[in-house]
Amino acid sequence: MARVAAHQDEALKLREAYVYQQHIRIVTRRTNGKLAREETTDYVVAPTAEGTKKELKTITGRYWKKPAYHDFQGEPRPESDSLDGDLIRDLRDDLANNQSKDGLGRDLFPLTSEEQKKYRFELAGEQTVHDRRAYRVRFRPRQKDESAWAGEALIDAEEFQPLSVFTRLSRRIPFAVRTLLGTDLPGVGFNVEYRRFDDGVWFPVSFGTEFRLRALFFINREITISLENSGFQRAHVETKITPLGPTP
Repeated sequence: MARVAAHQDEALKLREAYVYQQHIRIVTRRTNGKLAREETTDYVVAPTAEGTKKELKTITGRYWKKPAYHDFQGEPRPESDSLDGDLIRDLRDDLANNQSKDGLGRDLFPLTSEEQKKYRFELAGEQTVHDRRAYRVRFRPRQKDESAWAGEALIDAEEFQPLSVFTRLSRRIPFAVRTLLGTDLPGVGFNVEYRRFDDGVWFPVSFGTEFRLRALFFINREITISLENSGFQRAHVETKITPLGPTP
């Protein structure tokens, strides 16, 4: 895992040289399965000294307001201060972290040298993924009573880079919190897929999660989040962000 950490740290630096497009879709549904709100955003992501700079290119969505659904496009977002409007904005901000070279929140990845300090790892086997030999590695928090990520990662056996990472919460939210505050996150976890590009640069290309959020007795939503990174190009010294074409 020390080799994986070293290669992950190196990959983070290499990713600083790339501009790419990021597509995010977030959907909230009520417990009866009825759509409450959905929003789709497209960004152009460019590197900065501190992390990444994201320029919003398009935003579209749909939301329910009696007696019908309403479509929207562009800013300002209608009903943005509603329960679902607030929830989607917060989820998108947490996911699309400007301080990360990946354009994803740093705490989602337990494989860098800094994050590995918090986890225990064990080799669970080997398998072939897209004609590449991979190690299957399980991980869990070092502190058993900590609510953090646990799961598995597939590690490329030749370049020691992750091919995919699958996680879940290592333990349920404490009973007292669930009972007294009415807050729970059953089923929360995520799956990230990586791809190798030119010059040995590996990038997370997709992120997905689906879970239920119950909070403060009045919030009860099924949430689906998907993210795709694409259109990777090397950035020049003076990066110019160009308009993003329509999403097919």
